[in-house]
Amino acid sequence: MELHDENSFKIRNYQSALINLDRNEISVVGKSAEQLQSEAGMGKSIAEFVFSLATTGTHPYLEDLLSKTPTGILEVLEIKGLGPKKVKALWEELNITSTHELLEACQSGQIAKAKGFGEKTQVSILASLQFREANQGKWLYADLEEMVEALGAKIKEIDGVKEVMAVGEFGRKSEIIEVVELLVATENHADTVSQLSGLENLEYNKKLSSPFKWRGKITDPEVNMLIHFAQPSHFVEEKIVRTGTKAHLLYPLEGEKTLIEILREPALITSEDELFAKAELPWIPEELREGYIEFDLAKDGKIPQLLEDNDLKGILHNHSTYSDGKHTLRQMAEYCKELGYEYLGISDHSRSAFYAGGLESEKVQKQHQEIDQLNQELAPFRIFKGIESDILTDGSLDYPAEVLASFDFIVSSIHSNLGMDRKKATSRLLTAIMNPYTTILGHPTGRLLLRREGYPIDHKAIIDACAIYNVVIEINANPWRLDLDWKWINYATVKGVKLSINPDAHEMEGYADMKYGVIAGRKGGLTKDMTFNAMSADEIGKYFQERKSKIK
Repeated sequence: MELHDENSFKIRNYQSALINLDRNEISVVGKSAEQLQSEAGMGKSIAEFVFSLATTGTHPYLEDLLSKTPTGILEVLEIKGLGPKKVKALWEELNITSTHELLEACQSGQIAKAKGFGEKTQVSILASLQFREANQGKWLYADLEEMVEALGAKIKEIDGVKEVMAVGEFGRKSEIIEVVELLVATENHADTVSQLSGLENLEYNKKLSSPFKWRGKITDPEVNMLIHFAQPSHFVEEKIVRTGTKAHLLYPLEGEKTLIEILREPALITSEDELFAKAELPWIPEELREGYIEFDLAKDGKIPQLLEDNDLKGILHNHSTYSDGKHTLRQMAEYCKELGYEYLGISDHSRSAFYAGGLESEKVQKQHQEIDQLNQELAPFRIFKGIESDILTDGSLDYPAEVLASFDFIVSSIHSNLGMDRKKATSRLLTAIMNPYTTILGHPTGRLLLRREGYPIDHKAIIDACAIYNVVIEINANPWRLDLDWKWINYATVKGVKLSINPDAHEMEGYADMKYGVIAGRKGGLTKDMTFNAMSADEIGKYFQERKSKIK
């Protein structure tokens, strides 16, 4: 509608209707247009539009708009930094109707010369296009997890298949997946291949395959697929080979032997425990087999202490309807308690985040009053008063000291002016870390995996500063973020910096993301004792009190 200069009042009505449906969890399934009008407060025309979408998947008005829009324009609209007005200008002035044409225009310098754009915008668009191209065909582990498990279960039902296991990057639970790899134990590879071809959602590429490898793709979602075959007697051996990286398999152990050399010795390996015992090591979990720190952890006896899901006692960094959350404070708290946690840290957006309904001082007071009431009602479960305070351009937080002092804890995060170089971003974060009210540093690089690169930072300088100023670093468990990156977790723990696994939940269902934070933590060697929210409600409450008491 914006792209085709529809009436702005009409556009706002559609936006309001969408927000109302989403925020209030109003189901449109099975509802008549009249019911939508009364239950969702919609006008007649929008109610009819929604009814048509719910029942047929389309509407004449939508079809009319789409018929006037080149298909490639919809892709251009997805490019970071390009709203409908700029896309419309590119379309009308430069006849750009696809991302390919946009890329060529950037490379030839045409975008910089166009009215309302300039060199800086051109550089930003080009970076977004290149980032998008580099990540084509890649998926988040979280988006594929359920589907791959279901596919594995179907393959296991095939006659002759004894075992199915995820290997490769998926088996290591890497955050980004380019190829889904499975290992299948079967005595008759050819027969299994022919039966695989009969499964829905799989497309076989005979040309790229071999007697011991099935290559092709999963069709929905479209992701590359590789299936290895092994005799049942060699399944364990093949699983170890196919799961670990080259760096893991070729790591020199005692006596200068590598894991792969021990594996290839004549004696048959019947279990993974047996192999690692031969290497004089404890069993190393699959997600650690990156060739990074796992052998040091194993030698130091830390692997049995790696964080587990049930070690987490509470959930910090969550949003409610006080800012841009979907569920009320009560709903967020009751569901958190229902899941078995001891406490909830509510940390809605601060006042600078006006786009997300950030809290002005009066709203903060109102929320604190509700928290006090709920704490009486839900005891011994506790809600801690927090805020996700925006780190401003100069590194300061966006509330005066007297307001910051009213919270139990502060999650300090950057949300604006993300186009920084390494020096500026690091300086901005360091200033926030030195602020005595900063308790937790939120999503340190601001990255959105497969969507947006994070701003570059000096990780060592940031972690060192957090160690000095006793600031916890967040592992944002949202699968799009997983920030702090797991590769820096070990350095943080060596420096004595605790990590807090937070879902950044904007709805109750967002709590389920905690498991992805645990996976990231484990990949980086995070132990229970170095996990901030593995502390009990009483312990963390005492920590918040003592920390605040030291602020002068």
